Amino acid sequence: MAQVEELGGNRVRLTVDVSPHELEHAVEHAASDLEGSVKIPGFRKGKVPRQVLLANVGKDRLWVEAVESHIGGWFWNAAARSRLRPVASPEYDFELPSSETEPWTFSATVEVQPTPEIVDWTTLEVPRAESVVPEELVEAEIDALRSSIAELVPADDRPAQEGDTVVVDLAGADGTGQSDTVVELGSGRLVPEIEEALVGAAVGDTRKVRYDLADGNETAVEVTVKHVNEKVLPEADDDLARSASEFDTIAELRADVEGRVREAVDERIDAAFRAAAVDELVKASNVQGAGPLVESRARELLNGFVRSLANRGLTPEAYFAATGQTPELLTAQIRAEAAQSVARELALEAVAEKAGIVVSDDEVKDLIREQADASDDDAEAMIADIWAHGHQEALRDDLRMRAALDRLAADVKPIDPEAHAAREAIWTPDKEKPAGETKLWTPGSEESR
Repeated sequence: MAQVEELGGNRVRLTVDVSPHELEHAVEHAASDLEGSVKIPGFRKGKVPRQVLLANVGKDRLWVEAVESHIGGWFWNAAARSRLRPVASPEYDFELPSSETEPWTFSATVEVQPTPEIVDWTTLEVPRAESVVPEELVEAEIDALRSSIAELVPADDRPAQEGDTVVVDLAGADGTGQSDTVVELGSGRLVPEIEEALVGAAVGDTRKVRYDLADGNETAVEVTVKHVNEKVLPEADDDLARSASEFDTIAELRADVEGRVREAVDERIDAAFRAAAVDELVKASNVQGAGPLVESRARELLNGFVRSLANRGLTPEAYFAATGQTPELLTAQIRAEAAQSVARELALEAVAEKAGIVVSDDEVKDLIREQADASDDDAEAMIADIWAHGHQEALRDDLRMRAALDRLAADVKPIDPEAHAAREAIWTPDKEKPAGETKLWTPGSEESR
């Protein structure tokens, strides 16, 4: 249970009741942690009886360990249940519990993000692209299937070209080598410099290629072409369908490919439409993401960006040098992205509030079971662990936001993207008047033709 007291200035005091069961669980965890870290003569770590542990560290230290290691989870769990969005770290106020068999209460004062006022989203018009399957995408899938079972035939009478499969001998500058290496040009199996050197090389040619190693040093390798083979793709006919799929005719195969491509296209269109619906609501309601919540999100995004660079072997300095971007511009872009991300969450929270969306424990547990099945884990053990640590509210909030987005996407009015763009281009008094623009443009006017 939790009670919320408004303090003004977007600050609240949250009073949280902790059950004896939750206290007992916290004490068990704290005792286990202390047993593993405290040295007590005559006992191995982790094998210290509770009474011996208490005699050595004192009951207050056990309570401090129990409260400090769990109070954050209790607070955020209660904040989520109370639909609060803290934008700063809470200030706790409590006295240590005196018993594991009685309820315990603490309070936390924290600044929160207020839920914004939003417009009636059922009146919003959101661009949605038409579901069209480009013929070239279907043909590309068919060609990929043809390529997977293509026959390789000698093409030793001409130089190698992109897409050919060549057999080469590699000889390193240090005397090491590798014979009869098979490489499909354009596959990216070898370093780019070697593949580029092989395009245009004929059987018997030897090319010396220099390239940089990951540590910045340069090395060289001699590549001798022994064979050049080209792919001969089978015809797109019934034989292809029977040999490369479970279908008997090329028409059935093509219909299956078109269906899978359409499904992928529809998924992308739906994702874009849902994102546009949230952005349209944010814009129409003038929802602004600001304050500590945005700064925290920006730090998360920036740290994630730096990690992604590191995974590709790049430093921020190398990235700036290669792109011409500046740290100041990148920081501004990331902060704008963080502000928009927070604004979207606030808008969806308002939708969930107005629509009365509630997520039950059973729905949260169903989600955990799905995740456990996907990772081949024990679902019931995962559920017990998540509930024990108070993490279920974060999952509940995710499901609630997902349900709010579902509701929003179902209620807004899809509109043709070109018509939407035209309406956005119309001058209105609340938009800045472009230089030289003197007439109101409307769809169908003479100037639009």
